[in-house]
Amino acid sequence: MIGATVLPYPSWLNPGDNAWQVTAATLVGLMSVPGLVVLYGGVMQKRWSVNSMMLAFTGFAAVLIVWVFYAFDMGFGTPWHGLSHSGFWGNFIGEPGAVLNHVKEQGQANIPLVGGPPWHFPQSSLVYFQFVFAAITPLLMLGSVLGRINFKAWLIFVPLWISCVYTVNAFLIWGGGWWAHKGALDFSGGYVIHLTAGVAGFVAAAVIGPRLARDREIDAPNNLLMVATGAGFLWLGWNGFNGGDPYYAGADMAAAVLNTNLCTAVAFLVWVIWDYATGRKPTLLGSVNGMIVGLVAITPAAGFVNGYGAIAIGVISSSIVYVAYNYVSRLRPFRNVDDTLGVVYTHGFAGLAGGLLVGIFADSHMAVYLNPNGTPWFSGTGSLHLLKVQAYVALWVICFTAAATFILLKLVGLVVPLRMTEADMEEGDLAVHGHEVYPSDVPSLGYPGGIPGFIPAPAGGAGPAEPSA
Repeated sequence: MIGATVLPYPSWLNPGDNAWQVTAATLVGLMSVPGLVVLYGGVMQKRWSVNSMMLAFTGFAAVLIVWVFYAFDMGFGTPWHGLSHSGFWGNFIGEPGAVLNHVKEQGQANIPLVGGPPWHFPQSSLVYFQFVFAAITPLLMLGSVLGRINFKAWLIFVPLWISCVYTVNAFLIWGGGWWAHKGALDFSGGYVIHLTAGVAGFVAAAVIGPRLARDREIDAPNNLLMVATGAGFLWLGWNGFNGGDPYYAGADMAAAVLNTNLCTAVAFLVWVIWDYATGRKPTLLGSVNGMIVGLVAITPAAGFVNGYGAIAIGVISSSIVYVAYNYVSRLRPFRNVDDTLGVVYTHGFAGLAGGLLVGIFADSHMAVYLNPNGTPWFSGTGSLHLLKVQAYVALWVICFTAAATFILLKLVGLVVPLRMTEADMEEGDLAVHGHEVYPSDVPSLGYPGGIPGFIPAPAGGAGPAEPSA
């Protein structure tokens, strides 16, 4: 009879909402690990495959550590009033704090400055959900500097960048800060994640400098199957990316998921059509760019627009980025910066386009939350005023992110070189990590000089012998 009085969870927790929130977070996490890991590992030249994957793995891990110790509260906690109790500086950043005690892990989820209905899952679900968003942002930025960034510099830069750049933009727009007060709308990260990553990646590529000339001239992926696999993780993982942000397993979640896939399919095919229209062959890499553009552009709008809006955003954003990727890239300053994977286009331009298009296509009938009578309590409404607000927010994100990223890179450069040595860049993975992804000498498993004590099997034997003691 004692069991009849024992509860599995508090009365405020809804197991369906909680299960969806953790599932959505896991889908987003899969976009990074293994999604971006295998995409980067496949799209780079053979000698950069291991390094690209290691950079992604370590970035993901580093973000989680700083996130739980202080960064989550900086982006989603109580506002810090060290400079002012009101206005911009009073709503600029949250007070840093750990989210590791029993209250933070098992108490009801809450963002102090964000209104709406109470969430029916614990704070730990919210912390993890927002972590995977934070983690993927520097990993997207990483695509701009693959093939030359110093591994040690990356380990220092990522925690600093999350602390000083990501948390600020997150608090201002998502955490109830200044831009949220002004009515800015970013459903799931078109500005906070993608525009930020595109700008930061472009600045980092400019500061660190270009790859070796031969890497730029012969930019051949080593494994297109890995590229396609990583792209597939991104596409379907985005169901959690945009589907998790209503914080309820409700109607707006389902609409956001459908709009995400619809916009992406349209953008993917529009890119293929543009390839044919300009006399090019539709390549896998180009089509993946179109897919990513659709995913990015719908992100700030997913739950604010209807299906017609999602289609329009897919057509417009894919066309804009196609022109930027193939033609604007030939103009200054873009032609002077070696952005390895074109992140400034597929994430920067696409995130900017999607954020601005919210101001045009947001449908006031698409309810995120409801009044008791069923009318929308919170929704987006396309208008000239909203378009202006979205433009101002974009200008802030671009200018602040560029300046802060530049300063942080220069500071890290005082401690450790930002760029690999020319000798290490010539050798690639073997120089940095001691092994390669497809070893030419199979028994060595990619390690120079082979495995100590390894004795090959005699000719005609059943296989290699065991390593000697």
